[in-house]
Amino acid sequence: MDPSNEQSKQRRKPISMPTGVQLQTTPKPAPARFYLPLNVAFYLCFASHLLAALYAPIQDCDETFNYWEPLHYLTHGYGLQTWEYSPEYSIRSWAYVLIHAIPAKIAGLLGRSKILEFYALRVILAFICAATEIRLYSAISRVLNPRIGVIFLMIVAFSPGFFYASSAFLPSSFTMYTSALGLTSFMDWHGGPKTATGIMWFGIGALLGWPFAGALIIPFVIEEWLITLIGQADMFETFRRYLDGVVRCLIVLAIQVGIDAFFYHAPVVVPWRIVAYNVFGGKDRGPDIFGTEPWDYYVRNLLLNFNLWFVLAVASGPLFLLQSVIFKQKTTNQPSFRTLTFLIPFYLWLCIFTLQPHKEERFMFPAYPLLALNAAIAFHSFLAWIGSPNSFVFGKIPAKLKLAAVLPIIFLAINVGLLRIVGSVTAYRAPLQIYGTLQVPNATESGDTVCFGKDWYRFPSSHFLPNGVHAKFIKSEFDGLLPGEFHEGNTGFGLFPGTWLIPSGMNDRNEEDPGKYTDVQHCTYLVDSYMPGMRATEHEPLYLRDEKWERISCVPFLDASHTGTVARTLWIPDLPFIPPKYRRHWGEHCLLRRRNS
Repeated sequence: MDPSNEQSKQRRKPISMPTGVQLQTTPKPAPARFYLPLNVAFYLCFASHLLAALYAPIQDCDETFNYWEPLHYLTHGYGLQTWEYSPEYSIRSWAYVLIHAIPAKIAGLLGRSKILEFYALRVILAFICAATEIRLYSAISRVLNPRIGVIFLMIVAFSPGFFYASSAFLPSSFTMYTSALGLTSFMDWHGGPKTATGIMWFGIGALLGWPFAGALIIPFVIEEWLITLIGQADMFETFRRYLDGVVRCLIVLAIQVGIDAFFYHAPVVVPWRIVAYNVFGGKDRGPDIFGTEPWDYYVRNLLLNFNLWFVLAVASGPLFLLQSVIFKQKTTNQPSFRTLTFLIPFYLWLCIFTLQPHKEERFMFPAYPLLALNAAIAFHSFLAWIGSPNSFVFGKIPAKLKLAAVLPIIFLAINVGLLRIVGSVTAYRAPLQIYGTLQVPNATESGDTVCFGKDWYRFPSSHFLPNGVHAKFIKSEFDGLLPGEFHEGNTGFGLFPGTWLIPSGMNDRNEEDPGKYTDVQHCTYLVDSYMPGMRATEHEPLYLRDEKWERISCVPFLDASHTGTVARTLWIPDLPFIPPKYRRHWGEHCLLRRRNS
């Protein structure tokens, strides 16, 4: 990827715009260079995401049970099944799982290891994420400003939010990739508007990933229609581009429906079913039954995952309007209307999901590229403001003094993000580490079981269990609906009977099903955690202190209830001179084996 070749091509070929759009968007020559070459930028992003793929713990049990377990069923013939995959409800797309199962299976066959299959897929996702980010970085640098591009890159590479979202096997991460590509298409009008491509990418994210991600396209649609309505673009050509994009989406939908019909043995439009359940579910159904959060949940979450960059993203709109309207400063290479269009989608997304009672961290993933863009524009605008010799406030301050004041801010934001990443990885990675002893030859037999009680939601995936070893649940204080198991027999006509046979005990109201539990006497292995001071309950005895069980593998696990806010938020070294209130306190996450097994 040689930026000099790309720039020379752009200088040889003039920018083509819709008729009259030049009055609204004056073409600008390509910048002389990127602040960071594309290949170096890619290596930076990929290195960051690769570390996430190899070390980041699974943060959301939905990732395990709704995606890793169905993938394990497709590649190994057994796995845990949630109610969403019951043909009775069918609100999860097998098409999405299939496109991940193919490369995962190939990697597993080459490496002859299920764990390798798990990590190989995460590495592939990290690579794809980095590729989409570099496409957007390139567009930002050429269309808006090279400095905005390098700030965007800095946010992407060093923020905890991107670290965890980049390699997560979640539809919201998938839509984060497609959002970056869709934004790139709508931003880069070199050679003419790429409306059809933008619609296609946002459409793929909404159809195969998460239907609600389609809301991000609204500001870009409105922008082009406004340009058309005021006569600065040909209406027929605009309509043709939109029709082209819609047709591409319909082709993707047709393929998706065909794949899902193969697995469910019935025609199913999964995107509609997701919307119908979450929006029109009715009484005692819908997302709210799985928990609600206060209005400021995303403010707190995004501050943790982006610190200064989230503050700048929120301030980007007012700061841009202040500079454009009051100070008459131009901070990007685009007209104010276009720049404002790029800023609006993040605000739209944040408002929509702040108003929803049910909130989860992954719901913000699709808007992460837009958050980073807003923050980059805001920080660039701030730098332009204090760097201007005409500034009433900062004009008389020497440039070196300004630089000395700004650099610590950048270093602080980056280091706070890195400290949070290291803190989270070291505190919560135990569930990915305790199963190594099971991989030793002859450590297990076909038919052995690994049981989960109060730690059921920390189970990473059946990929960490040897072939023939099944995960089971024992009764704990949790009283909601746990996953069942995919049917493993060869019943009836067709492949993968577990995808089309209706399982027993499923419901869409999160009501407990006693049939999901096995008796602890039937468990060969057991996963349990212990924190200092923890008390036994009727359904959650302290198995680590029970003589019937022996420790096979134990790894320290953060005791969040006894660790202060600062130590939970950032990495604090475990050194004796650290004051007790700032120290991290530890428990254990263990794999146990029945002594008479």
